[in-house]
Amino acid sequence: MSPHGSMIAPAKVNLALHVVGRRADGFHLLDTLVAFTGDGDLLEVEDGAEDDFFVSGHYAAHVPIGSGNLVTRARDLLRETFGGNARAPVRLHLEKNLPVASGVGGGSADAAAALRLLARHWDLAINETDLIRLGLRLGADVPMCLASKPLIARGIGEALETLPAFPALPLVLVNPNIPLSTPEVFSALERRDNAPLPALEDLPDAATAVRWLDGARNDLEMPARRLVPQIEDGLGALRRAGALTARMSGSGATCFGIFSSADAAARARRALACEHPEWFVLETETLAAEQPDADHAHP
Repeated sequence: MSPHGSMIAPAKVNLALHVVGRRADGFHLLDTLVAFTGDGDLLEVEDGAEDDFFVSGHYAAHVPIGSGNLVTRARDLLRETFGGNARAPVRLHLEKNLPVASGVGGGSADAAAALRLLARHWDLAINETDLIRLGLRLGADVPMCLASKPLIARGIGEALETLPAFPALPLVLVNPNIPLSTPEVFSALERRDNAPLPALEDLPDAATAVRWLDGARNDLEMPARRLVPQIEDGLGALRRAGALTARMSGSGATCFGIFSSADAAARARRALACEHPEWFVLETETLAAEQPDADHAHP
């Protein structure tokens, strides 16, 4: 059992998100194509004399501490389930690099990283199916964040279909640094029985992926734009900076632009950061499906 470890909690990008229905319990049914970036928050664990959780990073002040925090809830859920080694106290450090309530799965990705990292740290005997089942208890997006590879999620987000092939996409993410409540966005949605994602075809490169994505949409974008009009500014700025396509991710307000190359994304990031110093601007790349199933961990 390693006494210390760390793991990136990658940003989740909903490349397309269709709201296709609603269950009797109020949960919305989705069809969403999701990819994960090579960048995100960072979670570290080490043995401690007693439990400790502290947060650093640009967005640390916005992270809830206590029962509302998904990292400590993941720790407590593993303890409740396994006991034994999981009772050993740990010091957890979250470096919060992504904006909160921003549509890129920050809290869910942090929870997924906590489950994986602590299961390894405590040497718990848990298979992937049971890990996903535990993750779903923490939130509908946690199972897809546990996968952290290109996939289509259906249902409330728990029915996952990983993609055998999907290209790495050079991206720039922008956010006006305005948090946006997911329930508020869903409440503002006018229609909940939209058409599902178009049939997925082979997408060998970014240009083909962009053509397919242009036939899809994010059904939450319009209600989110009514709540935060600056989303339109982000989309327009990405297009002016040369994005092949631009869309909002998840329930917003983060928007992504897909670029023809890493160099084009780097140029756009520099221009956008200069033009909008008050925004969150990140140049990154999605993880390709053909990469081995790494968990972004290092001892």
